[in-house]
Parts: sequence; C-alpha cells; structure tokens
Amino acid sequence: MMTVASKKLRGAKALFSLACAAALLSSCSQFQSGEGNGLASDDAILADEALVDQWAAYGGTHYERRFSPLKDINAGNVNELGVDWYVDLPNDVGLVSTPLVVDGVLYFTGNLNVVRAVDAVSGELLWAFDPKVGDALAKKSQAGMSHSRGLSFYGDKLFTATFDGRLIALDAKSGKEVWSVRTFPEDAALYITGAPKAFAGKVLIGNGGTEAGPTRGFVTAYDADTGEEAWKFWIVPGNPEDGFENAAMEMAAETWTGEWWRHGGGGNAWHGFTYDPEFNTIYIGTGNGSPWNRNIRSPGGGDNLFLCSIVALDADTGEYKWHYQTTPGETWDYNSNMDIVLADLKIGQRDVKAIMHAPKNGFFYVIDRENGKLLSAKPFADVTWASHVDLETGRPVEVEGARYEKNLASIAPGPWGAHNWQAMSFNPETGLVYIPTQHMGVGFSDAGFDRAKFQAKPFRGGTGTFLSFPEDQPRDYPGSLLAWDPVKQEKVWEVPHDTFWGAGTLTTAGDLVFQGLADGRFMAYNARTGEKLWTFDAGLGISAPPITYKIGNRQYIALLVGFGGGFSGLGGPDAANLGWSYRTHTRRLIAFALDGKAKMPDQPPPLVPKPLVSDFVPDARLAKAGNNLFNRGKIEGMCWGCHGAGAISGGAAPDLRASPVMLDSAEFDMVVRQGMRTQSGMPAFPELTDEELESIRHYVRWEADAAAATARK
Repeated sequence: MMTVASKKLRGAKALFSLACAAALLSSCSQFQSGEGNGLASDDAILADEALVDQWAAYGGTHYERRFSPLKDINAGNVNELGVDWYVDLPNDVGLVSTPLVVDGVLYFTGNLNVVRAVDAVSGELLWAFDPKVGDALAKKSQAGMSHSRGLSFYGDKLFTATFDGRLIALDAKSGKEVWSVRTFPEDAALYITGAPKAFAGKVLIGNGGTEAGPTRGFVTAYDADTGEEAWKFWIVPGNPEDGFENAAMEMAAETWTGEWWRHGGGGNAWHGFTYDPEFNTIYIGTGNGSPWNRNIRSPGGGDNLFLCSIVALDADTGEYKWHYQTTPGETWDYNSNMDIVLADLKIGQRDVKAIMHAPKNGFFYVIDRENGKLLSAKPFADVTWASHVDLETGRPVEVEGARYEKNLASIAPGPWGAHNWQAMSFNPETGLVYIPTQHMGVGFSDAGFDRAKFQAKPFRGGTGTFLSFPEDQPRDYPGSLLAWDPVKQEKVWEVPHDTFWGAGTLTTAGDLVFQGLADGRFMAYNARTGEKLWTFDAGLGISAPPITYKIGNRQYIALLVGFGGGFSGLGGPDAANLGWSYRTHTRRLIAFALDGKAKMPDQPPPLVPKPLVSDFVPDARLAKAGNNLFNRGKIEGMCWGCHGAGAISGGAAPDLRASPVMLDSAEFDMVVRQGMRTQSGMPAFPELTDEELESIRHYVRWEADAAAATARK
C-alpha cells in the first residue's frame, strides 16, 4: 500500500493541543512576535502569516509557503527598489541560508555555520557565534559542503545545526550558547546542511550522508529548553536479528530484500520538515537509497520503505501515522527532501487540507494531509522514467528499461532533480506555486559493477551506478521559473533561464515573485503573468532564497548573495564558466527597499581561473591512481566534492589546477594531511599514504597540463 490510514489522535493532551491551536490561530494577533508566551503562543506566532514584521521560520511560517501579505512593494512600484543597506562577508564562500527576522533582528548563518545577528533596519552587527566547525572537521575524514540552509527560532532561542553533527541552542539576544548536543557519533559518515525545525516545544534535525557510506537515515527531536532527546524515528529498517524499534520498522522491513542492512539503506532526511499545528503532525521528507542502485541494496526488489516518502509522525511522540511514497524502490537518487507546503485547497466540491510537494522525480503531488491519500499527481517538468502516476494505486507507472537492469537508461530528470532543495513558494491570492525548475537528462548504468560484491565503506561512499550526460537534453535551456496551478495541475506560465541551479522563490500579496539566479541576477516577476518587472545585478551568483519583512513604514527584501550548494561544489565546466571563482568576489547580505540609496562597491568581473603552466612533469601511472582518489575513490567527496569533478572547480573551493600549492610537495602535505587550513573548511586526511598523496598531486597537474594544451589550440 502506498498510504496507511491516519491513526486518530488519542488522549486529552492531543485534544487539548488541537483546541489550543484552533483558538490561538484565530486570536494570535494579541501576541507580539518573539515574546515567547508559552509553547502554544510560540506555535501560534509561527503559524500566523499576518505578522509582517517578522520572518520567524525557514518558510516564513509553519506552513512553509514563503508568502507574505505585504504589498507596499508591488507590481506597480517594484522597479523603484534599491539597496538600502548591505553587509560584506569577506570570509564566506557559498551562501544558501534563509535569514530569520524576529523583534527587529535579522539572523543568518554563513560558512562553517557561523551565526550572525544584525539590526534588521541598518545591518549593524549585534553579535556573532562561531561553533568552531573547522576544529571539528580536523578530527574526522569528512569533506563536503560546510554550509547551512538556515536556522530555527522558538521562544527566546535560536537553533543552529553544524556540519559535523551538533545541534546548538543560542540565546537570541546575546548569541551565547545555552545547550549543545551531538546528534550522531563523531566518527559517523554523516553531516548536516539542513535547517533545524522548531515546533511544539521541540527541535527536529536529520542529516545527510547517503552517498558517504552505508548509512541508515533517522531524525531526532530534542526538547527546546533542555536539549534532551524527546524521540527518534528511523527511516529505514535495520538488521531484523537486532529487532525492530517499532511497528513501522517491522512493516517497512517487509518491503526490503536481501541483506539490505549491510548497505545501510539510506533514506537520510537532510531537508524537508514541516509542522502542521492543525493535526499536531510533523511531516518528514525522506531521502534516496544507500547505495542508489536498488539491484545492490535490495536485489530481490521491493518498495524499500520509507525511502523517497513523506512520513507523517505524531509531533509529541514521534509515532508513525501514515506515509506516501513518491518513488517506490527508487534507484535514481529521486529523493523527497524537497519542500512540504501546507495549504487549504478547493478540489472539486471539497475543501482539502492539502500537502503540496514537488520532489526530484518531476511529479507535482497534492496529498490529503489528514490521512496521506494521494489526490492528484502530474509531471511539472520533463519526465521520461515514468508515464504517469496511477491514482488508484498511488504508484508511478514506470517506463520499461528505466531501471537500467540490462542496458544504459537515458532518462529525465537526472539526479539533480526537476526540483531540488531550492524553495518553492505558494501564493494563496493567485493560487499558484512558484517552482525553481531544472531540465537535465542523465544516462544511468551499472555495467561493470559486481553487484554481489559491491560494498560502500564509511567516507568512501559509492552509488553503485555510472552516470553519463547525453547531448540530447530535454530542453534547450537548463532551468526555468515555473508558475504551477496545484488544483488544475497545469502550467500557468514559465520563464526559461540560461543558467542551471536557480535559487528559491518568495511571493507576496503585491503580485510579485522574487528569485535569484546563478548568473548573479536578482529578479522580480509579476506573479500572475510572469512578466519580468525588475532586475538587479548582484555581481555574483545567487543560491539563497529571499525573505521580506516590514519594520516601521518600510518593507524590506533581504537576500544572501554567494554562489553555493552542490552545483558549485561538484563543479565541472558549466559551473566553472559562470566565473564565480573561489574568494574572487565578496559575499554579501543585501537588504532592498523602495528608494534605497546605499552605494555598494562594484564586484570584480567573472573570473575563470587559468591552469598554471609549470615545469612539473606528471607521471601517468601516478596520475591514474590520483584520478581514482580525487574523483570517486578512497573517501567520498575527498577532492571532487569541493574542488570539482575533473579538478574543475565551480567556486566552492580553489581550482587546484591554478594553485601553486600543487607544485610544492611539502606545502601540499601541510594542507592535506596535517590540516593547515581546517579553519577555512579544508579537513585533514592523515590516513593518506605518501604515494597516495603524491598521486593526487600528479593527477591535478595532469589535468592542468591538459587544460592548458586545449587552451593553446
């Protein structure tokens, strides 16, 4: 079954919660934002979209709509927007965070999880908190993105989760640490890039790491006041011989085959948490399989619950309520960690408490959030792996050969997804959802793998697949902004983009949609027609979503500017050619207002680093061994996860082909094995042998020489 009937809320406590929620939602205007008048008022504030002086949750409110009723800035005057104030962030690189605004203070997180609080009217720095992630990275063989997508606010506390696995509560006024807990063992091949989710007196956090080894995903809720663990929910079942944690895991195990626990199973929930105050439910968007290839992790088939699902849990206990699985038995990295947006929709003659969800697999889902029943599902982008979703069974109807059991399968979307973590928004006045959409097809194959012997190891990782990129792509543009009608399940308008990796969206009652692009433009569109109304050149790629708030008589639009996320880390020519090379351009927090007059220094022009030409003669044998280590070998993401596939950096880290460090074996040793630059986000890898270290150096210089030779032609 794709769905399981919702269990009725039981007991006086649950009934009281529902009654309080209803009462408070209708009268929460009596509360002032951030006063923390008990748990109920905190959740009422976080559920109230009428409070325009704040942006207190990742998606604005508990409903994750990224909608504001503000209309001071509107389709008629948005062309008068200007920079009101800005903050230079010279030590940051990729910025993907959603800022929060509470009681006149704007909070945001930058690289290595440094949290800052600034005055929301002037940008004046009030405090900064450094969790010393560089020190933590020095203690484990972990490489990857040291960024964070955001924070959470509850009562008088701000919550941040660090890349190395800590959940930290800060006093919102002073920035002082109140408590800190470790959410997974220090030596686990896991990491955190997502925002915590605060709700009902608790804070929830998950983790990433599906590709980093044999991981078994889970989420944990902690008491917001004390940091004590409240409950934990495992996403996939473990070894049956160890027993099952609950009935949900016992049920899920029936959908797995073989010795899946040897491979972990995956399902890591690194993003996509939504709290529903009306049903006292937390919805978890779950991840893909570990490894990706189902032929390896579950060789006899099976749906592999709860991969690629929305799982509804009781907010108080973490008890399973229901689930809907978007991609049964997934084998393409089609996770469902994307936004879970709540809204009341009129579908036919029925008023529905709905979930809207646009995961990687390319289908837009509308689900009854009371019981998990699928109401509709249609492709919002090019989808060739399945023809449609059967509404009777809730299952996608797969195209023959899409699972690459025997041959290469060229399908769309690819692992980047038709929609990734970049936030979509929902405007209840237009009735439309605004989705940052991606158009990329990929070839999947497992030819050459010994499926029976494949075994990922911690920090070595491995997906169990080979990827290729066909010349024939779904469209002649890689990305777009899509306005989608969730009731009619159809496109209303679409704006093609010349670049991939468009940022998340914001929509307002002023008939506006805002979005930043990888090419550095910040755009405002008419929310009803898609007409381009305003463009601002930020001089640097944008990956973070904007927010809006009003203080006094002024509405502000705030945005972090700094090309980041997986596209900048995994690199390659498309990312590199944008020209946002490592530390060339100043990252910034920018606040816009009508008639803003602040003068920002111009950014340098885009720069694509040129490989150094030297007398270094790389050895072919060592270069081949270094290729395996750099791109897919001993440690997952050891080099290419930050420095780019093929040593072509997308800007998240230096382009090593242009680095003089590669010409000095002693200095290279200091950086890579001895951790000379851990405070910049470069972890140490002391386990590398002398020959392995030298082989990486030879590989990079081999690529540098090849690029230089190509440039001379």
